[in-house]
Amino acid sequence: MKTSIYKYFLSLGILGFLIACSTKKNTFITRNFHAVTTEYNVLYNGDLALQAGLNDIATTYTDNFWEVLPVERMQATEEERGPEDKKNPNFERAETKATKAIQKHSMYIGGTEKNPQMDEAHLLLGKSRYYDNRFIPALEAFNYILYKHPQSDKINEAKVWREKTNLRLENEGTAIKNMRQLLKEKSSEMDEQVIADANATLAQAYIVTGNLDSAAIILKEAVEYTEIKEQKARYRFILGQLYEKMNEPDSAYSYFQQVIEMKRRSPRRYVIQAHARQAAQFDYAKGDTLAFMEKYRDLLKDRENRPYLDVLNHQVALFYDKQDNDEKARYYYNKSLRAESKDRYLKASSYRNIAEMDFENARYVSAGNYYDSTLVYLDARGREYKLIKKKRDNLADVIKYEAIANTNDSILHIASLPEAERVAFFEKYIEKLKKQDELEKERLEKEARRQEAMAAASANPLANNIAAKGGQMMSRGDKGMAQEAGVSGRMSKQEAFDQMSAKNRGIGSVPGGTNTAAGGKFYFYIPSTVAYGKMEFKKNWGGRPLSDNWRWSAEQRKQGKDVNTDNDTEAEDEVAVKDAEAEDPRYSSDFYLKQLPTSQTVLDSLAKERNFAYYQLGIIYNEKFAEYRRAADKLEKLLQNNPEERLVLPSLYNLYKIYEILDPARAEFYKQKILTDYSDSRYAEIIRNPLSETINQTSPEAVYASLYKQYEDGKVRQVYAELENYINRYTGENIVSKFELLKAYVTGRLLGVDEYKKSLNFVALTYPNSAEGKQAEVMLQKDIPMLERLDFGQASMSWKIIFKFDSPNDPKIKPLSDKILKFIKEGLNNSITLSNDIYTFNENLLVIHGFNSKLAAEDAVSILKDYKKYKVAETPIIISAEDYKVVQIKKNLSQYLSIK
Repeated sequence: MKTSIYKYFLSLGILGFLIACSTKKNTFITRNFHAVTTEYNVLYNGDLALQAGLNDIATTYTDNFWEVLPVERMQATEEERGPEDKKNPNFERAETKATKAIQKHSMYIGGTEKNPQMDEAHLLLGKSRYYDNRFIPALEAFNYILYKHPQSDKINEAKVWREKTNLRLENEGTAIKNMRQLLKEKSSEMDEQVIADANATLAQAYIVTGNLDSAAIILKEAVEYTEIKEQKARYRFILGQLYEKMNEPDSAYSYFQQVIEMKRRSPRRYVIQAHARQAAQFDYAKGDTLAFMEKYRDLLKDRENRPYLDVLNHQVALFYDKQDNDEKARYYYNKSLRAESKDRYLKASSYRNIAEMDFENARYVSAGNYYDSTLVYLDARGREYKLIKKKRDNLADVIKYEAIANTNDSILHIASLPEAERVAFFEKYIEKLKKQDELEKERLEKEARRQEAMAAASANPLANNIAAKGGQMMSRGDKGMAQEAGVSGRMSKQEAFDQMSAKNRGIGSVPGGTNTAAGGKFYFYIPSTVAYGKMEFKKNWGGRPLSDNWRWSAEQRKQGKDVNTDNDTEAEDEVAVKDAEAEDPRYSSDFYLKQLPTSQTVLDSLAKERNFAYYQLGIIYNEKFAEYRRAADKLEKLLQNNPEERLVLPSLYNLYKIYEILDPARAEFYKQKILTDYSDSRYAEIIRNPLSETINQTSPEAVYASLYKQYEDGKVRQVYAELENYINRYTGENIVSKFELLKAYVTGRLLGVDEYKKSLNFVALTYPNSAEGKQAEVMLQKDIPMLERLDFGQASMSWKIIFKFDSPNDPKIKPLSDKILKFIKEGLNNSITLSNDIYTFNENLLVIHGFNSKLAAEDAVSILKDYKKYKVAETPIIISAEDYKVVQIKKNLSQYLSIK
């Protein structure tokens, strides 16, 4: 009986469960069963996945504090992700859970949804799609709530999310209109966080459309309503940025201060960046610099700020940079660069500022290197990248010509000194060199001790704590002088090496001295230790040959005396050091004196090269960098050095133009000098009448156009004869690169591909930053290899007969041409033509074109030679059209004749 009752209740329970699982019946049990299952099972797990995705964004998203922050952070789009970046899987999981809830638990009966959790399921679905950057499907989910659940308590939240999605779809006008309407109609029942989100969304729409003042007003409302501390800090920081953009520094400073005063309630990144933005508004002329540095010293000491040392050190560097304290500015820029930083633009800014300092101090090679590093961290598509790239390209010429000017100036100066003064000069230089070598030796010795201490600590676990201290670099004030702790700084050299040997023979070592303990290093595996040892050996012994008894001194070797290497005395060591110094050629003034040029021809060449470098520097500083003082200085130095005549007049004219900007009285001096000493020159005519038609006709541009037209007309010999003259005339002007490239074309036409390649290479190396230099570089990479690969023997559909003449004015050309023209006319063959082609500077080729086979060409030769009307005595050459092209390109007709 009891068994029957149990079976009855079990059957009833199963039936009730099946009824409750149904989504087609609208009963109290089914509604609540599906609502509870949806809320506490599927949606719960979906919400957890969504929150996990948001947490991932919070930890991985990198804000660009150089721009106004977006009010909301998102994962990277597919276009923004790198090859190793992956989509966040949590949003896909959240969407799957939301979809499952809708598919299995929706009770859409009689045109209405009976499961009260379906609005939340669609809201979760829309959010997960939104954060997955799938905005159209997200919009569908939010609209479903608005249309199908008009009485939902999530209706306002759904409206906010719909407008956030519209904003992502760039429907800013729609988003602004709907958000303003929602906020206008907001009821007292609306959740405060929803109001905060609505205001933040509206503010973002205003920022995107450029209405910064409206955005600031609305964002203040978001700050008031949100209870999320991270949002409060972010919105306040954005308000500070907006007021910065609107040139209201006091308001900006106030909002940044509010972020700072939040302390630990704000993420640390906002606090540090708020300090940085306040520093950007500091008045370096009138502000309290002592208070500024005291504040930043405290920030740098705070352990919580260690992840942000890149930002803090950069701000201190900017402070010293503004104070023109280059030494300290460079030190802190470098500290900022050494700190681990994900902010690429911060690194670019530090490298750029160091480059600017070096440029101002005429350290051009160093400036070029720092500009190169700057470009690595900038967006290649950005405007700043292009500006710095252009400056770096221009700097290449500065580096080149400054090096030439400085080197040649030094050589010429020393060569002009009397013998005694030359020796004194080099002796002074040698003393300085010895001090530098000694400092380098001490540095290497110090580094060797440090490396050995670290290696010993790795080998001996008991010494780890000491080694850690020994490896640390402790800062001392603003000069950043580093000193190792835990390793004696007064250890003698012998003690240092004894200690190294002892460590290598210690615990964990094997016979032979190789340390096999975990992390241990053998002496010769440490580069700094080896470098120190090499320098110490060379200092003490000099360049000793690899032979027996190498420790003998020079004097002892002469006398045949042996040395007891086990009992070296201090006196013997001193002798060895002196011998080493005597053997090192760098420590002998004769070593340098022998290298000085003595030939007047060589000295004149150096002076000529130096003068041209000064001229180029003057033009570059003037035209490319607007560094007028430096430009004037270089050109005036040039005029003091007795330059070539071709450089004098352009230098005077450029000085006249420069001093029109800097010093009108000085400009008048150069003007009168040009008008008096060079009254017939083009520059004098320009000064007298800048709009003269004569000047326009003789301008470099007009001359170049005329020459290029002649080149196109085939007058290559005449063009070549004039080019060198014009290149000399317009030296230093931008158009010279055009003349040089045209000269390369003409050279190729007259001398062949080998000389063409040399000429293009000259243009590419001499004018690398001009359009012509870049064009020459492209031609060297693409055209020249193709031309060099051409060779005889290619299949051809056309043949030619050529007659070679050693002079373009050879009297035999005219009668031969008449005979050939008569042959063509009488043969009634319109496909055959005659041309007089240029071959080289002095040689021409009379060419009969148009034969469709070699046999046809041979028949024509036979007729011209044997037929009594023609009787051509000149030796013909039959050649295919393809081989003729090779002959003209490579100028190798003699080679063709030898293999024919």
